[in-house]
Amino acid sequence: MNSVSTTPLPPATLKDAAVEVKGVNVVFHRRGSEPYQAVTNLSFTIPQGTVFCLLGPNGSGKTTTINVLNGLLRPTGGDVRVSGLDPTRDRRELLRRIALVPQETALYNELTGAENLEFHAKYYGVAPREVRDRIAHVLELVGLTDRATHRTGTYSGGMQRRLALARALLTDPEVLFLDEPTLGVDVQSRQAIWERIEQLADEGKTVLLTTNYMEEADALGREVHIIDHGATVAHGTQAELKAMVQGSRVVLEFAAPERADRARAVLDAVSPTTVPSEGSLSIAVPRGVETVAFLRQVLDEINAVGGVTGFRFSEPSLQDVFLHFTGRALRD
Repeated sequence: MNSVSTTPLPPATLKDAAVEVKGVNVVFHRRGSEPYQAVTNLSFTIPQGTVFCLLGPNGSGKTTTINVLNGLLRPTGGDVRVSGLDPTRDRRELLRRIALVPQETALYNELTGAENLEFHAKYYGVAPREVRDRIAHVLELVGLTDRATHRTGTYSGGMQRRLALARALLTDPEVLFLDEPTLGVDVQSRQAIWERIEQLADEGKTVLLTTNYMEEADALGREVHIIDHGATVAHGTQAELKAMVQGSRVVLEFAAPERADRARAVLDAVSPTTVPSEGSLSIAVPRGVETVAFLRQVLDEINAVGGVTGFRFSEPSLQDVFLHFTGRALRD
């Protein structure tokens, strides 16, 4: 078993990083079973004032990683620093600088929104003279001022998610961990949470976000880190990740399915072709080839077939990237 290193990370690195994970391993030892490697040689750095998306299928190690970062779990090996602190050795001080919004909102339904926040503020040691002002401030930030005196049991799912975010902001954290913060909420609440997350980053906060919504990661993540089976499989900006998989495609629409079938017999020799729907063809644009020039070539190749009624260009999505690196098999 690897021991946890206590060697300080280089100050120059810590100066620029809100979170740094270096070669982290997590092994669970279970009685009567083989050791289970939950995280394997995981490394990433999160700059200050950014939104960092951690993506992965169910069971990929996302929650384990967050538990390591907030000090609930000691890694088997590797180095971790959050705001320059060791999460397990310096956890008391760390809790003053971070906040976590878990998947479960864990609110007291019999208390009002304001009472939930007051309880949390006192628990985390917010100065009594500041409690009222801070509660008013965070309620305004998440658009719940007019529901402050209502029991949270009467809140919609989206409102409860927004209150959970307000609760996390009470202590003015430097680093915020959001574990699927918009799970099961309506479109309007999701948009409101997105806007607030972006504002937090603009204000200099650092946000680590896990999500199963690819459009959320595409909209918010300034960097995206994909893990599977506890290990890194891809990392970069959205543009960099999309460039790692098959690029642009030309989608042709035909007047009749048989025309599409005849065209495919010709085009399969030019580039890989798929059938997204009856009467249409999707052709991969080879790397390094200009898209419009490739379209001209395709139309020339199938000129004798005819029957093309329209075309469009299709770029890879973050979902395409995710499935490319993690596969399409269902996960429990």
